[in-house]
Amino acid sequence: MATFLYRLGRLAFRRRWTVVLVWLATMAAVGLAAAQAPGTSDERFSMPGIEAQKAYDLAQERFPGALADGATARVVFVAPGGQKVTAPDSRAAIEKAVAKLAGGAQVNKADDPFRTNSVSKDGSTAYTTVTYDVKVADVTDASREDVQEVVDQARDAGLTVEAGGEALDSGGGPGGLSEVVGISVAAVVLLITFGSLAAAGLPLLTALVGVAVSLFSITAVADIFGLSDTASTLAVMLGLAVGIDYALFVVSRYREERAKGRTPQEASGLAVGTGGSAVVFAGLTVVIALVGLSVVGIPMLTKMGLAAAGAVVVAVLVALTLVPALFGMWPNAALSRTSRKDAVKGHCTEKSTENNGGTRWSRFVLRRPVPMLLLSVVGLGAIALPMANLQLGMPGDEAKPTSTSERRAYDDLAEGFGPGFNGPLTIVVDAKGASDAAGAVKVISKEVAATKGIVAVSPAKFNDAGDTAIFKAVPSTAPTDEKTKDLVKTVRAERPGIETQAGATFQVTGTTAVNIDIADKVQAALLPYLAVVIGLAFLLLLVVFRSVLVPIKAALGFLLSVLAALGSVVLVFQDGHGAELLGVDQTGPIMTLMPIFLVGIVFGLAMDYEVFLVSRMREAYVHGERPAQAVTTGFRHSARVVVAAALIMIAVFASFVTEADSMIKMIGFGLAAAVLFDAFVVRMTIVPAALALLGDRAWWLPGRLDRLLPRVDIEGEALARRPGEGADTDGRAAHSPAEVRV
Repeated sequence: MATFLYRLGRLAFRRRWTVVLVWLATMAAVGLAAAQAPGTSDERFSMPGIEAQKAYDLAQERFPGALADGATARVVFVAPGGQKVTAPDSRAAIEKAVAKLAGGAQVNKADDPFRTNSVSKDGSTAYTTVTYDVKVADVTDASREDVQEVVDQARDAGLTVEAGGEALDSGGGPGGLSEVVGISVAAVVLLITFGSLAAAGLPLLTALVGVAVSLFSITAVADIFGLSDTASTLAVMLGLAVGIDYALFVVSRYREERAKGRTPQEASGLAVGTGGSAVVFAGLTVVIALVGLSVVGIPMLTKMGLAAAGAVVVAVLVALTLVPALFGMWPNAALSRTSRKDAVKGHCTEKSTENNGGTRWSRFVLRRPVPMLLLSVVGLGAIALPMANLQLGMPGDEAKPTSTSERRAYDDLAEGFGPGFNGPLTIVVDAKGASDAAGAVKVISKEVAATKGIVAVSPAKFNDAGDTAIFKAVPSTAPTDEKTKDLVKTVRAERPGIETQAGATFQVTGTTAVNIDIADKVQAALLPYLAVVIGLAFLLLLVVFRSVLVPIKAALGFLLSVLAALGSVVLVFQDGHGAELLGVDQTGPIMTLMPIFLVGIVFGLAMDYEVFLVSRMREAYVHGERPAQAVTTGFRHSARVVVAAALIMIAVFASFVTEADSMIKMIGFGLAAAVLFDAFVVRMTIVPAALALLGDRAWWLPGRLDRLLPRVDIEGEALARRPGEGADTDGRAAHSPAEVRV
């Protein structure tokens, strides 16, 4: 591995213009394809295997065309000052507004609330549902502006009017703000780390190229594979973070080799051969974790994982090819100011790192490994405690800021019609084998209505064949309330008796039931997913480090990181501590997909730091250093860069907290917290403490297993045994023999 990558680094250095042109051509090609593509998909969320999905599919089959795929919006009218919407002036204003909505572009119909029984019992609130002829992604800004214009006119008549629904969701917060914030902080961290604008700019430039290629590629195939905006955002988030970090490690190793007196081409080859090996295996662990999301069985989650994995692969390829190619164009630009002056004079001086911050910190931990280990484990355990109260759900408009019309419309409906109105249960009755279908539906409707917690049941609607019916059951509690979850379980538990009495079967679906079923499936899939991902990553790290205990320690450290990160998410987004600081106006259940997605991404990133840091320790150990000395050597060479990489990742992830999308906001916060815990507590404290206590046993591997495992040479032993460095032959970057002196 190291030898192959060494040759790749030298080749990219020599063929720099070819490499750069290939990447630019690739970016232009996928950019052109993206510009001509329809864009991201608005494919409906589906979850095979759950009851709610089966019921929805049955309704689609028995009511062809009735469950339209057209986008919908809901406009809510509230009468002023204790008046009623049925008062002549208010009614006239509402009917006028509904008529204008119905005549809007792309609109199929707008229901008259006075004819569809869409007026609250106290007469204070009414609503209309606007159905469009097109899907959500095809609703134009002009159509949204038409709705806003009608809302403003109705408000002028003295009504309180709010609008919500998927058709009016234009995508959330300010586009690109999170990326700008993340890149700005990353630039500052890189500048402090390298002390050079050029060295700081190189990882940013290459990361942006990788992100552009990934984003354009996803956009180009989004409609074909049903990729959503969320998949694109997450791919950008991960691609930017790992792209900067991977380039950072190659640049750092290049500077280290140049400081030892290597020629630019040789330093480029060694940087890719050693640091690049760590990048490859770090990237593999991230890809394994992301691709492993497919075992959960949620198509949307699988697509998000694959899209993000693709972005990581591109970041690895950029670090291995484009970065050394740029070294070839500007061989001294990545060096510090002092080193550049030395290179011009014909020699480089290796700056002593004997007593740098990494060395001092490692020695501090090695002197007191037990207290540091216990303090770290207990601290992370305490932060993880709130996870014991984790509640899963799929927040909707109720999780949006109160400054949005969607949130105010949600609150108005809840106040006028009851908290359960925003999340009714849909009962699908299959009376195909019943002798009296209408009677069977009547029995089921009556029994469901009599269930404690159900406040209203709508009239049943039959299909043309008369063998299937649908009706709504409104809970007394909000969609994300735990009591609503208990209610769904109660209805299903009582189903056998009701079906026997009615002579027909029924299933429960609707957004609320779908969310409940998804939460149950995700919780059931979490342990198998962990087993698959940790098992594969254990095998990978076993090959990389040729040790049994190091991969086990890495996996246990990851569990501490992810549990602490989830505990932090619960503390903020569910319990509300510090929520206002992050712009979270409404706390509630944690998004159902959040834990398993966080586990997948954090595991990959945690292994990144494990590979980057421990590979240098392993390298020192194989070259003859004692265990404690190897730990210090690893920290002396890697700690500064690992800290910089972690700070960059934290900045990139934390910047996505500014997004309006609640899932992106939550994932951004969770990932930032996880990297903070994993990099600064687990990898920088627990790892050296554990290795100090294990000593030589940390690198123990049974002889039979040692013979069976393939050798990948991540430490670069083959490079150390090379008979000579070779010479630069490009005629441009060559320097005098004095340059190779230390």
